[in-house]
Amino acid sequence: MKSLGETPLLLFGAFDRHNFGDLLFPHLMTALLPGSSFEFAGLAARDLRTFGGHRVRALAAAGKARPAHLIHAGGELLSCSAYQAAAMLLDPATAAAAIARYDDDPVAAAAWAARQLGTARSLPYVAGRDAVAPAGRLIFNAVGGVEWALLSDAQRAEARTAIGQADWASVRDHVTRDALRREGIDVPLCPDPAVMVADCFGAVIRRHQQQGAVKALREAWPRGYLACQFSADFGDDASLDALAQGLLRASTEAGLGLVLFRAGSAPWHDDPELHEKLLRRLPPGTARRFPSLYLWDICALIAASRGVVSSSLHGRIVALAYGLPRVSLFPPQQGRRPDKLTAFAETWEPDAVPRSVTIEQIEPALRQALALPESMLQENAAQLRVQYRHSLAQWAKLVAPPAE
Repeated sequence: MKSLGETPLLLFGAFDRHNFGDLLFPHLMTALLPGSSFEFAGLAARDLRTFGGHRVRALAAAGKARPAHLIHAGGELLSCSAYQAAAMLLDPATAAAAIARYDDDPVAAAAWAARQLGTARSLPYVAGRDAVAPAGRLIFNAVGGVEWALLSDAQRAEARTAIGQADWASVRDHVTRDALRREGIDVPLCPDPAVMVADCFGAVIRRHQQQGAVKALREAWPRGYLACQFSADFGDDASLDALAQGLLRASTEAGLGLVLFRAGSAPWHDDPELHEKLLRRLPPGTARRFPSLYLWDICALIAASRGVVSSSLHGRIVALAYGLPRVSLFPPQQGRRPDKLTAFAETWEPDAVPRSVTIEQIEPALRQALALPESMLQENAAQLRVQYRHSLAQWAKLVAPPAE
């Protein structure tokens, strides 16, 4: 029989669907925990290697063969409901039909999600002690949950129990930390692991900058370009008009091109048709679509840019890791709901760096971001790398293989 130290570490998260940050997490964990072997689990069996991801198994399929150690690799796991998770694992057409059927019927939606996912957990990306071998370790690594206050009592109780049973837990923003403190749970802050992407995968990303679509873009705009991403939340005509106007004015003033990229193809993420609609609102030659959904191509596109405008949190964090100007977009429908991008920036970034802005504020926010001293942005990135490694050191020893 294998000992706990000889069995693979199970990384658990939402890397069973195409989303930029979730695809990054397993790579970062494997690089930051050398000497260990790994398995990867989500809620569904998927093979995302075509996009630079991993072959992932369904956690529920493990049955009684519980892993020695389970590490929640990161992400907004504490407020992802079963219904949201189940819908995001479908293809877009099937997801649209499910949303139309269940969006206004939460009881039926919960029952449908349980059938789809094979688990009755209301927060299915939050695994508790029952998912781990008796002597194993349960880790929550820099997870988020800014919408904690919007969860039901049952959902909060489920998350409290799991975190309370953990051997280590950290959260990535002050909003989540403060919400847990109000529940009597005090956990430390830790930057999102993506702050380590340049440190861990700089050579891989440089290779992708020097080939294919990224190389072509660098040649097309020798003075540089802005990497721009926006989710399907910005799909109405008024939002697209405002996006086009703000991006055009800012890029023209700075003498930069515009490159439209997608940070996720899962439902509720990015819609490629909106890129075409935006391009039709821009003068010819000012913008291009970035065709690739491959993880390292997206990282290379961001790293080679002069700055990022994005509604994706990890579009922002990868820009941060490279010491680049960044502006986050606040969705028109957000209202007073907590915003994970704002929460992250408030927790970890200098006040001078623009946070989430409305589409009407794109031009002044980009002007402000592009004027920031490079030394300040690089220092911010270096500080967060130090802080992430400090947090990692606290729990890595709990799951480290025994010394030979």
